Amino acid sequence: MSRFSAITDNPHEQRFNQKTGILLTNLGSPDAPTTKAVRTYLAEFLSDPRIVEIPRLIWLMILHGIILRIRPKRSAKLYQGIWTDNGSPLIHITQLQQQKLQDKLHSLDLNHVDVVMAMRYGNPSIEAGLEALRDKGITKIIVFPLYPQYSSPTTGSTFDAVANVLKKWRWVPELHFINGYHKQPSYIDSLANSIAEDIAAHGQPQKIVFSYHGMPKRFLDHGDPYHCLCQQTTRLVIEKLNLDKEAVITTFQSRFGKAEWLKPYTDETLASLPAQGIKNIAIVSPAFSADCLETLEELEEENREIFINAGGEQYRYIAALNDRDDHIDALFDVLKPML
Repeated sequence: MSRFSAITDNPHEQRFNQKTGILLTNLGSPDAPTTKAVRTYLAEFLSDPRIVEIPRLIWLMILHGIILRIRPKRSAKLYQGIWTDNGSPLIHITQLQQQKLQDKLHSLDLNHVDVVMAMRYGNPSIEAGLEALRDKGITKIIVFPLYPQYSSPTTGSTFDAVANVLKKWRWVPELHFINGYHKQPSYIDSLANSIAEDIAAHGQPQKIVFSYHGMPKRFLDHGDPYHCLCQQTTRLVIEKLNLDKEAVITTFQSRFGKAEWLKPYTDETLASLPAQGIKNIAIVSPAFSADCLETLEELEEENREIFINAGGEQYRYIAALNDRDDHIDALFDVLKPML
């Protein structure tokens, strides 16, 4: 055997075994639907300068002096409404996505690839996920934030967290960072499939609302491409399904504070539709790869109530792509060029 062979009994060489690690990340969730756990989670989340761009000292005074005294109790009640026997829906669904992606890799004999999940805020943390890969002797890491449309507060913040961990490591592995997949053909196919299945089961609604998570408008003004990427995703799904453009509306949800956010706002749009004779709608949220508080509570419950109270009659929330097989195939297609 050649002395250059990669096969070796030397434990120091085996430590670096040419394996690839995928760090599958999402936003995160409190550890429990309690005021204390939510306060801990929100303190981490809202302390991120990518999330809130108010001058630090002023914001931290507001955060710790007002918001963390009031909001955790309110938010805990909302989390209690969506919590399941499996715990946080977002964490559980991401675990399912991780396992299904790992199974797909094994089915293709890609046994040198390990998938680990992590959350930007809360547990399991980005640091814990990276350390788990390091412990496996991973030599190449692919960081895969499950945000189809890039934005600074989500994808950009994930990069910050990864960099903050790796800058403490003496040996940094080969690193690849996926910063979005908003127009990946198989992702568009999966979205289109979920909508087509809903229409086949329940009929054609008068309007299909594409509701994306919102952000302050100044982020767009300062160069964040998120708004444009959302519009492109909507257009590609319209083309895939050959939908009437007039029957589709793109809106933005989950605004916070008094600043102007991306418009049109989902809640205001839903409140206005019945007066226009639009009383049968379906709503989908392509920015969320897994159902969570913003979909299960805000879209499924709160916004349904807004629409019905305004005179709407039929309101259908189309679930996030979650662990659908075609969604797992789409995630694999994004990863494939780097494996």
